[in-house]
Amino acid sequence: MKKINFITLFSAAALLLGTCTASAQFVTKHGSEDFKIGVAGFSFRNFNIDETLKMMKQMGVKYMSVKDFHLPMNSTAEQMEAFKAKLAAADVNGYILGPIYMNSKADADRAFEYVKRYGADIFIGVPAYELLPYVNEKIKEYNVRMAIHTHGPDTQTFPDAADVMAHIKDLDPRIGICIDLGHTARFGASCVNDLKKYKDRIYDIHIKDETEASKAGQTWEMGRGIMDIPAIVKTLRKIGYTGVVSLEFEKDGKNPLPGVAESIGYLRGVCDATK
Repeated sequence: MKKINFITLFSAAALLLGTCTASAQFVTKHGSEDFKIGVAGFSFRNFNIDETLKMMKQMGVKYMSVKDFHLPMNSTAEQMEAFKAKLAAADVNGYILGPIYMNSKADADRAFEYVKRYGADIFIGVPAYELLPYVNEKIKEYNVRMAIHTHGPDTQTFPDAADVMAHIKDLDPRIGICIDLGHTARFGASCVNDLKKYKDRIYDIHIKDETEASKAGQTWEMGRGIMDIPAIVKTLRKIGYTGVVSLEFEKDGKNPLPGVAESIGYLRGVCDATK
């Protein structure tokens, strides 16, 4: 009797499993059909480009913002071509350079030549306030876009999107914002409101979760902190953002992969769940 019951239960379980498997074959995983998910090179600041690309491949991430510790500012055109070929072989798009800090005209000259040699049409920049008129002329000369990175309460220069806009509203429209949503929350501003208000000048986005919405806040694995990621994803769709949203994971610099993978997985899950 026990044997018959076991066989019956096993058969029923197998039938149920088969049904679930058949149904699962029709589940579509979107990840994001609206915007692209990438990673900021700073997340892998303690690793060379080969190690970085290996980790990106493990996660299936194909977009990366390129920092100068992976591609030095003095790289030749030939070295840059070899670098881009390496990324292409790994199916990774180095879609943007930076952040690049500029505190003098010489810094700005070097930055724009670097961008030109790479063949980029956009970069993330952090110029000193007083350098903006000079940078504005460089934008016209080189015909590239620059997204100014926000850094929250950690700096007096460009803490949030409102501050960036206050300084660039009368400048060339090719100068816009790289809004860091984690730093936005730490500064006490609303990520959702800033995305809506400044959508026309947001050219790149960095995302991370935070332990708290204050200067004391630290990067945390996405989904564990105070950030309302579902609301952010819904807002990105509402404003029609089609660029890249790059995770900038500042935690665990010497062992970032577990936290980066968890965060990317969470972001993909939110994108699926909010469709």
